[in-house]
Amino acid sequence: SNLLRKPAMKWLKGKWLDLGSKAGKHLQFKETYDRNTKIYTYEMTIVKVVDGDAGGYRCEVTSKDKCDSCTFDITVEGRQEINSLLSTCRGDAGEDAGDLDFSGLLKKRERKQKEEPEVDVDVWEILKNAKPCDYEKIAFEYGITDLRGMLKRLKKMRKVEPKQCDAFLRKLEPAYSVEKGKRIQLSVELADPNAQVKWLKNGQEIKPSAKYVFESVGGIRKLTINKCTLSDDAAYECVVGEEKSFTEIFVQEPPVTITKMLDDVHVVVGDKVEFEVEISDEGGNVKWMKDGVELTRDGKYRFKKDGTKHWLIISEATKEDIGTYYVYTSGGESKGELEVEDKELEVLQSIADLTVKAAEQAVFKCEVSDDKVTGKWFKDGVEVIPSDRIKMTHVGRIHKLTIDDVKPEDAGDYTFVPDGYALSLSAKLNFLEIKIDYVPRQDPPKIHLDSTGSMVNKNTIIVVAGNKLRLDVEITGDPAPTVCWKKGDTEVSNTEGRVRVENRKTLSSFVIEGAERGDEGLYCITVINPAGEDKAELHIRVVDVPDPPENIRCSGVGEDSASILWDPPKFDGGVPIKGYLMERKKKGSSRWTKLNFDIYESTEYEAKKMIEGVLYEMRVFAVNGIGVSQPSGSSKPFMPIAPTSEPTRLMVDDITDNTCALKWLPPERIGAGGVDGYIIEYCLEGGIEWVQANEVPVEKTMYRIRELQVGEKYLFRVTAVNIAGRSPPAEINQGVTIREITEHPKIRLPRQLRTKFIRKVGEKVNLVIPFQGKPRPVVTWLKDGAPLDPALVNIRTSEVDSILFIRQATREHSGQYTLSVQIENMEDKVAIEIQIVEKPGPPIAVTVTDVWGFNAALEWKPPKDNGNCEITGYTIQKADMKTKEWFTVYEHNRRPSCTVSDLVMGNEYSFRVFSENICGQSEDAGLSKNKAVIAKTGLQHKQQPYKERDMNSSPKFTTPLVDRCVIAGYSAAISCAVRGYPKPKIIWMKNKMIIGGDAKFLMQNNQGVLTLNIRKPSLFDGGQYICKAVNDLGEDQVECKLEVRGNHP
Repeated sequence: SNLLRKPAMKWLKGKWLDLGSKAGKHLQFKETYDRNTKIYTYEMTIVKVVDGDAGGYRCEVTSKDKCDSCTFDITVEGRQEINSLLSTCRGDAGEDAGDLDFSGLLKKRERKQKEEPEVDVDVWEILKNAKPCDYEKIAFEYGITDLRGMLKRLKKMRKVEPKQCDAFLRKLEPAYSVEKGKRIQLSVELADPNAQVKWLKNGQEIKPSAKYVFESVGGIRKLTINKCTLSDDAAYECVVGEEKSFTEIFVQEPPVTITKMLDDVHVVVGDKVEFEVEISDEGGNVKWMKDGVELTRDGKYRFKKDGTKHWLIISEATKEDIGTYYVYTSGGESKGELEVEDKELEVLQSIADLTVKAAEQAVFKCEVSDDKVTGKWFKDGVEVIPSDRIKMTHVGRIHKLTIDDVKPEDAGDYTFVPDGYALSLSAKLNFLEIKIDYVPRQDPPKIHLDSTGSMVNKNTIIVVAGNKLRLDVEITGDPAPTVCWKKGDTEVSNTEGRVRVENRKTLSSFVIEGAERGDEGLYCITVINPAGEDKAELHIRVVDVPDPPENIRCSGVGEDSASILWDPPKFDGGVPIKGYLMERKKKGSSRWTKLNFDIYESTEYEAKKMIEGVLYEMRVFAVNGIGVSQPSGSSKPFMPIAPTSEPTRLMVDDITDNTCALKWLPPERIGAGGVDGYIIEYCLEGGIEWVQANEVPVEKTMYRIRELQVGEKYLFRVTAVNIAGRSPPAEINQGVTIREITEHPKIRLPRQLRTKFIRKVGEKVNLVIPFQGKPRPVVTWLKDGAPLDPALVNIRTSEVDSILFIRQATREHSGQYTLSVQIENMEDKVAIEIQIVEKPGPPIAVTVTDVWGFNAALEWKPPKDNGNCEITGYTIQKADMKTKEWFTVYEHNRRPSCTVSDLVMGNEYSFRVFSENICGQSEDAGLSKNKAVIAKTGLQHKQQPYKERDMNSSPKFTTPLVDRCVIAGYSAAISCAVRGYPKPKIIWMKNKMIIGGDAKFLMQNNQGVLTLNIRKPSLFDGGQYICKAVNDLGEDQVECKLEVRGNHP
């Protein structure tokens, strides 16, 4: 396609400043179009360049939904004037609209280096004002070799003063995160409550609206953003006068979840299959899989979407389609089973016996459920051959055999056999011979009833409800008789309407249109003429499909099954009930699944292959010879749940003179029903009556049975209870005698308390000491032989243990604690040594006792406070009086003296000593009272002349870019490393196009380590990325491929 319209051009300075609004004498814009070359030319002219014009610029061109951009820098040097700046952007109208190419690249001017006179500068002042990344360069320039010493001195010299903000008392947070569709509030606090603020989004001022709400309460200013979308993911700032507060909002898309799960589908071969699922977001995508293979539109499978609903459609199911189908979203999954059974041929209408007269037409007709089934006709076992008189037709599901001009040899048994099915339909053709006798002219009336057709026995006619009944009765008599029809005592004389009588000379027809149940009854026809009268009675039965079954209920459930009961329908339709059809569905679903295709005769059914823990509903259809009834009402929801297995490891925990304590473990198999509690029962040994000890099931796995008889033997059992009922019992089959058991007191002291127990000052002390003894012993605590002070130590004692607790230990808690457990005259004691320690004090009397050569001897005395534990060593440090920086000489020195060697001649040294114990070093150190002076000798050092090294080099990448594969929506970064001097300029490109000031990309350079951060990449951010480094000595580049994959499970 061509560029039908002129593209839109924007000139920007920095990230967001649109220069179009600044047009005037200083900035001038011009645009031209060449019809021959189809090139648009845009020019920006800066008149009388000033220092403020320096910086980065960007020109953007857009056409329809395509965009391209180009960035360049302007540098203003000295008094040099820049008259004009020309940039040409070209869009070939013969290419796709929006794929624009900046062919007029801006040229970079060389900087003119001005020779500056050498001046005497203060290196430390330069370092104080320089960036940390330039320290190494400055040190090399001024000949500083001790970089570590330089950094330590610079750290002491530099005082970091926090930048004061006059306008803001509280600024915005660096970043905020909010979910899509939620509300977020930005808040700042101002020093001046009357100050006016501006809120900006990506550099553009925000106007109040229903989406953006401004609030002002005193000095607090709030911006509320309602119903956040992905377009709100941007940079925001609050402006007060000349001061600004910046932040960034990240909008997170919530995962797409499944709100309506897949249902199982049960169909026959050839039926249409539809799997339906509903998700939480209209814009969400789903993936369909079967047996681990993703399904695609290959003709067999079709996919349909309507809002949040998605369908998988199989037009004609086959046996190969059986399996488990899965649907996945970014935040969930569901599965459904497809069962396909062979289709059975159903006879909708069978052929009926016929009785015809000579020269009449005989038609045998039948209807089957499948319109594609073909078949053959047989007479007396011999296949019928079509002829001019005999015709066979097949239209849809109806098969006909028509015999014209019936002859006596046509009588016989006719059979229709469908191809491919073990099924046959038979009927008989009867030939009626008519004899003509001489009838006198005076003939009494006579009613001639045809006993064939719909009469099941003599004078009884059956009609299906809703069908039409036409009863033709032949009447003879001379003269022509009068006909009268009655139902009971009511005469039927209507000649029009639903029930009517139609009379002709020798034929009276009784017609019922759309037979109803009320039409059933005894009908009488009477014919009268002068020669006499005749009467006949007919009984009409109206049959229909039965009423629905009643009282559908669940009588019991299992782990994956349920027993269903129902009552037969009140009205069977006038035909005996043949059986029932059952359907079930999950609660909340609208799709019913057939449970049987063959008629089930009983009124009790066990449904299987259900999922434990899922609520189901059932309904039943009744079937008779006429058809299938309407469905019954749905049963109450029921859940297949099996009782748990029996509790495990039942044992006796304690026995007294009238109680017994039991304990056990939960069942190994619990299932979806969980465990609601436990029932405990007991029985006298040899008895058969079990007594329940607890009225309400207990949740704990222990219980004490009370009010037992002393000296008797009891048996015990425990059962678990849930919604499905009781589990099998766990039993103690050996009799347990109820009697008091005496046990000597015994303290079981933990292993860590058998030696001295040491803790630091301020730590928590929690000692749990178990003991045993029956009856319950008396527990006593002592400290150093005296009773404990409850204000210092907390004691808690139970039947089986005693706990000593100190919230914050101090040194006065140290001592020997004695625990005594006593039952009458029996007693057991243990002693526990507790020592609370802390860091020691500093050594005292640190003295330099001797100095010789490059050595100094030190001595000191141990600290007055050893922290309530042994001193384990000392740490000795020295300091040169010139730099006054301390360096460690010895660590963990165990003696109170040492010799310091390798001192520098001509320097004066001071020493300090730290004491150590198991808590660590002392907070303070002991300083030496005198100093050690290392005298100079007659040696002189001749310094070699310094030769400056040329550090200039062209850019060279030391670490290349690496191909990466990332997931869409998750931030990613690609990194490489470069070296070169002078510091090279870094250019990032995507698909050979320079990445400009796009807020989606963040470019960082930390000591030569280059990083390109990509916020929430999409599928369109994939491609080839190039990093190019350029300085005056050359250039180098590296590249990689970035693949962005969709966020699918």
